Amino acid sequence: MQKPPGKPQSRLSHYTTAGDVHMVDVGQKTATARMARARARVHWKASVSRELERNSKGSPLEIARIAGIQAAKRTAELIPLCHSLPLHRVEVTIHRRRDGVEIVTEAAAHAVTGVEMEALTAASVAALTVYDMCKALDHGIVIERIELLEKRGGKSGTWRRLPAAKAKARP
Repeated sequence: MQKPPGKPQSRLSHYTTAGDVHMVDVGQKTATARMARARARVHWKASVSRELERNSKGSPLEIARIAGIQAAKRTAELIPLCHSLPLHRVEVTIHRRRDGVEIVTEAAAHAVTGVEMEALTAASVAALTVYDMCKALDHGIVIERIELLEKRGGKSGTWRRLPAAKAKARP
């Protein structure tokens, strides 16, 4: 179930009251166990899935899995105002579907700020790697629904995305 993480802020945290961009100061925060899960979906022609099953040279999906792990570890280098975090776990799972794949990532750390960006970066780069490895078979591959599924830890607590059917029924 989706529940709001604490009280939402009334302003964007990466801007001072004067409107200057800054890196959020987390120096006074207490380190806690943090976890985030994210997802990305990649859609292609059904013939791509059949070709992957016949490929005897290795799985492009395994390359994508490793790329996602590597990306999570380098998130602070890619996203300008992200803090560098001591990740103690990154998992990337790729579920095959007839018309593509679903990539689910999880990042965890004991830190003073959350790991949502690490999980989202892992999902995004894994999806881009799937595209790169499979584009020779289908130039029309689509990457969609890069989204946070869950986050835990810190002052704001736990948040989970509602399933699509329940989210549509919300007032």
